[in-house]
Amino acid sequence: MTDFDDWLRATFAETQGFTLLIVLVGTQEGRVNLLRSAHLHVIGDDIAWPVMAAHLDGSGVAWDAVALFRAGREGLVADGIAKERLDQLMRALNGDRTLIRDGEFFNRDGLRLRLDDAEPQVPILN
Repeated sequence: MTDFDDWLRATFAETQGFTLLIVLVGTQEGRVNLLRSAHLHVIGDDIAWPVMAAHLDGSGVAWDAVALFRAGREGLVADGIAKERLDQLMRALNGDRTLIRDGEFFNRDGLRLRLDDAEPQVPILN
């Protein structure tokens, strides 16, 4: 069992189905890079983290973490609405990575991550 598994079961029990906005993240050199995004309709709580991670690996990018957001409080939403909300989310995240805190943030092992503020770093000039 992972933190993801616990979160998925609890969220599904609360909603009986929801649409998930998925953002794959790279965390190299202290930076948070947005890599790929998608949406997923969750209609059961039986997907375990290893299966979910394998699906995420199918994106074709080397990811370090995933940020997950519910598309809306209403539970399941239509594909068109999910796509629109994902586009809005990506625009917002491009402007402010700290919005990841509003979602669920997991590492490659399905364990919760926390996004802390970083101190500005002086550029290194050669």
